[in-house]
Amino acid sequence: MSLSESSVKASDPPALQPDVSRLKIGFIGAGNMAFGIAQGIIASEKVPPSNITISAPSMNNLPRFQERGVSVTHSNAEVVDRSRLVFLAVKPHLVPTVLNGISGNVTKEHVIVSMAAGVTLETLEELLPAGTRVIRIMPNLPCMLLEGALLLACGSGAGQREETLLKTLLGPCGLVEAGPEPWIDAHVGLSGSGVAFVYVFAEALADGAVKMGMPSALARRIAAQTILGAGVLLRDSGKFPAELKAEVCTPGGTTIHGIHALEKGGFRAAAMGAVEAATERARELGKK
Repeated sequence: MSLSESSVKASDPPALQPDVSRLKIGFIGAGNMAFGIAQGIIASEKVPPSNITISAPSMNNLPRFQERGVSVTHSNAEVVDRSRLVFLAVKPHLVPTVLNGISGNVTKEHVIVSMAAGVTLETLEELLPAGTRVIRIMPNLPCMLLEGALLLACGSGAGQREETLLKTLLGPCGLVEAGPEPWIDAHVGLSGSGVAFVYVFAEALADGAVKMGMPSALARRIAAQTILGAGVLLRDSGKFPAELKAEVCTPGGTTIHGIHALEKGGFRAAAMGAVEAATERARELGKK
């Protein structure tokens, strides 16, 4: 990781702690996404739980963090004061209020990582002191099981060092990729919302089996395992989805008849439309 002090120019902002084991990390917000990211960081075994502090207005979600050795508080300002890398894990409409409350505590040594859907880098930078290093990252729910898909985009003050650090820290959460900010909204539609689309498909698969006489509980278990196995094979085989589909579809067999039924029902267009609708909604949130 290119975080050694010797690589930092005099004109550069202060680098993140070169020894990652001593890096102080904070979370403002204690929801599922914060929990998933924190679990990934702890699983990396590069940062001890005692170096992580999390804040939330109530105790509702904090005990699960305490059980893992993470420090908790009700003060957002305390999180910033105790940390160098701060994850903003609150609802989008709360971002202005939260940033207004902590901006006086943010220094050039901080990196602020926002997980708020639709809140642009430009907006974040406007709400924070000039020159603050800001990154947007969009995780998804499977991060809680360390099987997530995350996409990050760096603001004007952040660069390769910060990107590399985040990829290293968050690698245990799942797939971590970087790209330009416009891709973030598409990632929301594809992966953030896409998790729910898969659940709808799983429910439909199981209902189809129930219609054909299988017990509901068994159908749900088989549907879940089918989606899990197909996903792992798609991820690890290096093959395109169409290639894997062709391997299952024997001439005149059961699968091609089922594929035909999906096509007649507009399944492909509906899935594309769902990603498009979710992406457009993320863009709308960014304009508000």
